[in-house]
Amino acid sequence: MARGKVQMKRIENPVHRQVTFCKRRTSLLKKANELSVLCDAEIGIIIFSTHGKLYELATKGYFFLLVCLPLTQTMEGLIERYKTACGDAHSTAAGESNQSQVTLYMLALIHPSVDDRLALQE
Repeated sequence: MARGKVQMKRIENPVHRQVTFCKRRTSLLKKANELSVLCDAEIGIIIFSTHGKLYELATKGYFFLLVCLPLTQTMEGLIERYKTACGDAHSTAAGESNQSQVTLYMLALIHPSVDDRLALQE
């Protein structure tokens, strides 16, 4: 018997939402680790839960490190490589202000205002 198609919308029940988050987070990290091992690729994933807890995966080919603590040397190395690959724009003052704008935008997406929530309910 085939599984039903999952609708892409927010799960309203907080318990079901947390269970789904845990299962999908685990699956995502497992798949990223498998890709890293099979293709000898460096992969970095940063996940923040709705409660603000940090989940991180930083791989170096077949060797990976999974931590729920502050960023590790491996993750910092991956971020530095990303910045280098994207050019000098990320390391300049303009890049830093651009990064803060992106951070504010992400916060607005994660924590919508009360007016936005009321508009969604209508």
